[in-house]
Formats: sequence, C-alpha cells, structure tokens
Amino acid sequence: MTFDIRIVGSDIVLPCGVGETVLDAAERAGYSIPYSCRKGVCSTCEGLLADGCADVGQQRMRGPRDGVLLCRAKPASDVAIAPKRIEKRNPLARKRITATVYRIRRPAPDVVILQLRFPAGTRGKFRAGQYLRVMMPDGDSRNFSMANPPHENDGVTLHIRHVPGGRFSEDVLASLSFGNKLEVELPFGEFFLRESAAKPIVLIATGTGFAPIKSIVEDMIRRDVRWPTRLYWGARAERDLYMPQLITKWSAQAGWLEITLVLSDGAAGWQRRTGLVHRAVLDDTPDLARHQVYACGNPFMIDAARRDFRRAGKLPDNEFYADPFVASGDQASGI
Repeated sequence: MTFDIRIVGSDIVLPCGVGETVLDAAERAGYSIPYSCRKGVCSTCEGLLADGCADVGQQRMRGPRDGVLLCRAKPASDVAIAPKRIEKRNPLARKRITATVYRIRRPAPDVVILQLRFPAGTRGKFRAGQYLRVMMPDGDSRNFSMANPPHENDGVTLHIRHVPGGRFSEDVLASLSFGNKLEVELPFGEFFLRESAAKPIVLIATGTGFAPIKSIVEDMIRRDVRWPTRLYWGARAERDLYMPQLITKWSAQAGWLEITLVLSDGAAGWQRRTGLVHRAVLDDTPDLARHQVYACGNPFMIDAARRDFRRAGKLPDNEFYADPFVASGDQASGI
C-alpha cells in the first residue's frame, strides 16, 4: 500500500509507503526538501500540511496545518504538502565506513578538531557543507559537518565543540586516541552551494558552524569560483575564532572573499566588529534581494537571521539556506 504526496503549486506527486516519512519518500523519488537534523528538533524541515492526515510522533495531524516536521511526518492518507523548497536532486550514495582516528587537536579550550582516515581505497563522496553521522555504541548517532573540502575524501575532518554532560564530547571523544575506530555514515544534508543561481553570496557562521563554511570556501578556492562572497564568523570571545591563521591565508589568496569577524562581547583590545553577527550583515548589505545566504551554527542566530533578512533585507525565502546546530541527544543533531 502506498499514499500519494502532492506538492502544492506543482505537478509533483511522490509515492510514499506506509510508515515512510515525507522526507524519505522525497529523497527516494530523487527530490530534496530542506532538512538538517532528521530528528525533529531543528525545525529546518517545517512545512505546510495542506490536506490529508499524517502521523508525527504519537500525534495525528490533519490539514490544513502549518509548521509540520516533514522529517517526522508519516502520511496516513494521500496528502498535499508545501515544503519551504523542493528541488530535483541526484543524491550521492550514502556509505557506512569504519574510520580510524588519525589526529586530534584542540585549537580552543572547548573545541576539538578530529581528523579521521578511511580504509585504503575507500572514498566518502559529499558536497561541501554536508554532514555525516557518527554511530554511537547504543545505536544512537551524532551529526557533525565535514570541515574538509570534497576533493579530500579519503577521510574527514570534524570540528567538535565540548558540551558539558554531552555523551559524545565527554564520554566518547575524551577517550579517543590515535588508531581508535569510529563508524560513520555520509553524506547527509541540504546545506551546500547552489551554483546555478550565480548570485552574490553571504556566508554566516557562529562557533563550530565554521566547519561547513570552511569546506564551502576551500572548495570554491580549489575550483576557482570567483563569485563575490562575504563571510561573517561570529563568536563570544576572540579565542572562539579558533582558526585565525586560516582566515589570514584566505584573505591573501581569495580576492573575491571578504571576511568579517564579529564578537558579541568585545573585549579590550578588540578592534573589529562587535554585536550580533547577523546584524553586521544587514549593516553592510541592507538590501539582500539579489543574494544567497548560507547560515550555520547557533539556531537562535539562524532564526533571527531568517526573520530579519526576510523583513528588513528583502531576502527571498528560497535563497536562505541553513544548518542549525542543536543540542546533542536522542532527538538532536549537530554538536
């Protein structure tokens, strides 16, 4: 038995099996809709259930109803939906790989850079900006963005923020050393550059949300993509901007890239920007109507940026791409 998922305002109809989520059905049919955590926490996948019934967790929802989590919604009848965006996509094949710990560095007190190597001859294909899942011993998982560019696909580099009480950052990561094994699955996520638009780009990161931005920028540099691009990296303290040498290197080699560092709490001696990072964007570019924006990191920053860019900056809804890093756990991702 299957149900039909009709996309409002289009001629797209997706078949959906019993117990299958809208997101899974879309991917199986070769389409992508916005998502990040796939666990019903980040709200990236929210859309309109225009008609029909769907089960979300233990709740049966009937259309019309807005704000439905399409990564969790399982149709219980034929349905009509309106996601924020739907695109035809040829997804990269996902792989599960047993990776080996190669190097661990701590560039800041609460940040670990974890470099993993894949077995000889194994490649993990992904798009710059996407993430992987690290599998936990109990079958749960944690999501981390790849910080390395896609051509370096014989392994992955992850930027991991320490979370007090976090099962991965305290229990697993603290015990890792050279040669240890981790099982990972990749790729996931819709946070990657849309090259067909060829519009000026704004990249925004907070904290370790810098990781997928790093992958995107290094991929652009390697492929000599020279679109006008502004990168804003926001943090609380200067030490949280944990790769200053890389920022200096990019500034020297990529003339098309303008970099702005923003501290929410400007300390004595800080001569650069202070305040909210998304407000710095609007101060520099009040009119975002012809831009694309890619925002990654703190979900509160992402919500504020989405709202203010749309209202004040006239940014089209379909040109805002986001990957919110929400707290780890059985229903979370990204940290």
